[in-house]
Formats: sequence, C-alpha cells, structure tokens
Amino acid sequence: MTTAQKIWLTVLRISLGWLFFYAGVTKIVNPAWSAAGYLRNAKAFGELYQWLASPGILPITNFVNEWGLTLLGVSLILGIGVRLASILGAALMLLYYAPLGFPYPSPNSLVVDEHVVYAAALLYLAAVRAGRVWGLESWCANLPICRRFPALRTLIG
Repeated sequence: MTTAQKIWLTVLRISLGWLFFYAGVTKIVNPAWSAAGYLRNAKAFGELYQWLASPGILPITNFVNEWGLTLLGVSLILGIGVRLASILGAALMLLYYAPLGFPYPSPNSLVVDEHVVYAAALLYLAAVRAGRVWGLESWCANLPICRRFPALRTLIG
C-alpha cells in the first residue's frame, strides 16, 4: 500500500469515526432524544420496529443506538477493534435503512441512500484491516493476550 493510499484510508476511517461519534454523543447528551419516532414510522418490517419501540424495549434500543454509534466512532478514530466495530456498524446501518421502504428510502434516493453507503464503507474498512494503518491495532496485536489468543487478533483487527 502506498503512502497516499494509507493517508486516504486513514482519512476515511477517522472522518467516518467522527461522523458516528458525533451522532452518538449528541443523542447521549440530549435527554429528549428517542428512537421511538423513527421506529414507529417504519414503512417495512413494521412489527419488528414496533417491538423495538415498545415501552419495555425502547430504553434498551435507545441505549444501544446512542452508545453503539459513540463506540463505533471511538473505535474508528483510534483504529482499534475496527474489524468488529465496522461489521456491527454496518449491521446497524442496515437496521436504519430497512424501515425506510424499498425501493425509495427517501425522496431523493432510489434503492441506495446514505445508510447503504456508510455500510459499504464500514465493510471496506473491515476488509482491509484499516485499524492497522496508523491505528492502535498494530500495537494491540503485539500484546501478550493477542499473541496467546490469535482468534482475538483476528476479531479486533
């Protein structure tokens, strides 16, 4: 990988990280924020999203949403656990995409919207082990625990 490729891969990783980190933190610090409105307006998979919006499950849904986005952002910014975080983040993006309705997820989109693009970018970061390029994964991979458990090294990056 050339230096220019490493630079742009790192720029992509950190900029996506900031996007997700900011989205998560703004939800955490806003006590009025809730996923309920989004979930209740689902155009597809209505039963699943109504269940996620039910009073007993909604606090868990909100917590996972807020902290999932925040921790995904931290992982990408620091470059540690990028593979696992990116795969989980792509799944989260597809969960955001699914209730929007197919094939018009938004008035200005046909099939593909920003959620699909984010999911694709996250899966790319996971595939190329982006955390090993100027991230903390190279350091972490050399820790004694990662040497003792090679599967852990694969999982985190």
